Amino acid sequence: MLENSHLSQEQLTSLKADPRKGVQKLLLSYERQQARQIKMEADFAKRFEYEKRFWQRQQLVAGVDEVGRGPLAGPVVTAAVIIDQNFNLIEVNDSKKLSPKKRLTLFPQILQQAVAVSVGLANNDLIDKINIYEADRVAMAHAVQGLKVKPDALLVDAMNVPVDLPQVELIKGDAKSNSIAAASIVAKVFRDGLMDAYGEKYPAYDFQHNAGYGTAKHLRALEKYGPTPIHRRSFAPVSDFFK
Repeated sequence: MLENSHLSQEQLTSLKADPRKGVQKLLLSYERQQARQIKMEADFAKRFEYEKRFWQRQQLVAGVDEVGRGPLAGPVVTAAVIIDQNFNLIEVNDSKKLSPKKRLTLFPQILQQAVAVSVGLANNDLIDKINIYEADRVAMAHAVQGLKVKPDALLVDAMNVPVDLPQVELIKGDAKSNSIAAASIVAKVFRDGLMDAYGEKYPAYDFQHNAGYGTAKHLRALEKYGPTPIHRRSFAPVSDFFK
């Protein structure tokens, strides 16, 4: 009965009156699960606050986010995602708060429900040439420009995108906007897939598990074998090899 999330009040009352400890234990677990579900739905609805400001004016707004600013290797990846009032993936949230398995589950669902999705990249060469911050902005612009449906405005996670569109810059925007949260998941899953492929090409560096970040195993491989063509020469300790 408790596996059914639509129990009537009469059924709940009957279960609460049941003297068996096992029933009461299951009921308590059920009530906690229901409370978590209610909170998740409320948080999801709250994360539409900024989107609704544009929807009320019949405007489309894209959420923009990035992943990969800190690693020693690989590109920075950005995503732009436009969703509308029909978007109902309540588990969508800041990608850092989700498990890899959950991100992989949500990724195709976001692609299916979104009005438009686009990804932008800036490789390690561009990062070394113009610095990570500017490369991030270039990649964000590419993501926005790649949208098949043009948005009227952008919601961006603490950045300014060099495109001619009104923008709302939100600190920790991936926790405040479902559009940005969806973009954070798309960018993360896309970049992780790239780093898995690089991990097969350069197995000593363990990119499948560190995504290019400076873990102990990654640093040991870097010291032993030197940098690969995807390492960022301007980032220490990679830069030490080019002095």
